[in-house]
Amino acid sequence: MTNPLSGWHLQPRLLHPVAWWVWAIGAAMAVSRTRNPLGLTLIGAAVLFVADRRHRSGPGGRAIAVFVRLGLVVMAIRMALTIVLGARLSGRVLFAVPSPGLPGWLDGLQVGGPVTLEMLLASLYEGLRLALLLICFGAVNALASPYRLVRALPPVLHEAGVAVTVGVTLAPQLVVSATRVRAARRLRGRPGGLRGVRGTVMPVLEGALERAVQTAASMDARGYGRTEVVPPAQRRTATLAMLIGLAALVVGTYGLLDGSAPAPLALVGAAVGAVSLSVGLVVAGRRTRRSTHRPDRWRAPEWLVSGAGVMAGAVFTLFAHGAEVAPVSVPATWPVLGAASVVAAGLLATAAFTSPPVSAPPVSLPAVSAPPVSLPAVFAPPVPAGTGPGAPAPRVGGHR
Repeated sequence: MTNPLSGWHLQPRLLHPVAWWVWAIGAAMAVSRTRNPLGLTLIGAAVLFVADRRHRSGPGGRAIAVFVRLGLVVMAIRMALTIVLGARLSGRVLFAVPSPGLPGWLDGLQVGGPVTLEMLLASLYEGLRLALLLICFGAVNALASPYRLVRALPPVLHEAGVAVTVGVTLAPQLVVSATRVRAARRLRGRPGGLRGVRGTVMPVLEGALERAVQTAASMDARGYGRTEVVPPAQRRTATLAMLIGLAALVVGTYGLLDGSAPAPLALVGAAVGAVSLSVGLVVAGRRTRRSTHRPDRWRAPEWLVSGAGVMAGAVFTLFAHGAEVAPVSVPATWPVLGAASVVAAGLLATAAFTSPPVSAPPVSLPAVSAPPVSLPAVFAPPVPAGTGPGAPAPRVGGHR
């Protein structure tokens, strides 16, 4: 019996896409549970480190840069809305925004007013959390191919996979289309920057959506999602198990992300829902018979990567409390970095070492210098008459 842990680093391959999605969901769970900027920065650094080490080749692997920029834009918009329309918190006043007079039917809306340091810090924490959620989604798009993810779906979800492909491939295709349109506009001498946005947005959206629809159409033409006849009792059992599992999973996941329910109860609900949903998917999947060319195998690296994401989310959910989760904003104090944040970030960063490399490192061969080879005179090409070292220079001009 071979050891599943031996030699995975010697065979570069793509990790199973479901493992990367489980890892990213664990990171997003940890991010959604806290507003501490130190913990958020540490988790974001771990996610970016793994995405930089194990991103796939091609334009889709560079999607993380787009999501980082999008996260920065979200943070800027969040702070701008807070300055103009946010609730006024007491504290150190930095500056004031003019407050125009509003009609009586807008008494509940406050525009402008004094802007305090506490307001800006609270807005920065919330914007950082939203930005990191986007970065987690961008990282999993750079790490896992959406095509391989759809191929790894359970058989019962193949009908929905055609529709899901359109949504899943839209974000990577936006990056590809934007790169191609910018290059074409630059070759034609069209203006860039903000002046070129109007001529770039529509071609990018049209091209990305067209490629996603073409992918779904090709899957449908190849018989993706064909079903077989099954007994009614089996179909009803599978449907009931999936409904119960989906309801328990939604309630448990909401409790984990929101923090309103006790963490152990939310974990038990999510686990029961996942098990029931898995049973329902397996039973309902017997309707579909299909063959997969070179299916993705679930091996030891997949267990380690997905386990790291699950453990990171569980550690942060069970052991992060107090100022580590919700730093004090009024009055403004320096945030505290707790042990749960460090452990969760460390667990997420291990995926860069436990997952196999995407491509093999280049092999550099030593340069071999061969001595010059001199051919004998018999093998030398004949020299035309009138040419050579002693021939007179050709006459220039005087041609009639």
